[in-house]
Amino acid sequence: MGKVILVTGPSRSGKSEWAETLAMQSEKIVVYVATATENPEDAEWQKRIQKHQQRRPSDWSTLLVPVELSATLADAKPNTCLLVDSLGTWVANLLEQDEDTWKNTLAELLETVELVAADLVFVAEETGWGVIPAYPLGRQFRDRLGSLIRQLGAICEPVYLVTGGHVLNLSVLGTPLQQSAEC
Repeated sequence: MGKVILVTGPSRSGKSEWAETLAMQSEKIVVYVATATENPEDAEWQKRIQKHQQRRPSDWSTLLVPVELSATLADAKPNTCLLVDSLGTWVANLLEQDEDTWKNTLAELLETVELVAADLVFVAEETGWGVIPAYPLGRQFRDRLGSLIRQLGAICEPVYLVTGGHVLNLSVLGTPLQQSAEC
């Protein structure tokens, strides 16, 4: 198993930039795994994507992987570092899956992560710090992403929280919780 890192935090905190720094420090061939899909009709979304693209070094390759994340990770070569940005978008892309299918997708991802020889850097949004959404799909998204982050965090070393423009290494500062059946 390669090195597996999780970078989490709220919107606009700098988590993608920190993940990019970690990927560069790997001294491996970096592959940026983008889970977002372009939408030419949404100028603001396109601007966000372009900002990420412009910030990346020109020698990094990019894979567009809105759904098949496990298969992409499984194909990674040991001399690479895959930067997956972001898990929140990936979860959103799969919201139409029923609960059993989602559980299988999640289990497949977690099993794959533990077998990959490449280094992996995951970026994930913290969405559960606010009010519980008033609509079912919002709650489903928040709960699925929160569960994914907790389960992935249990197998990642290190886990970083980026907030307020500061990076905290939770693996050094925190104490891991035992996994519960609710994850």
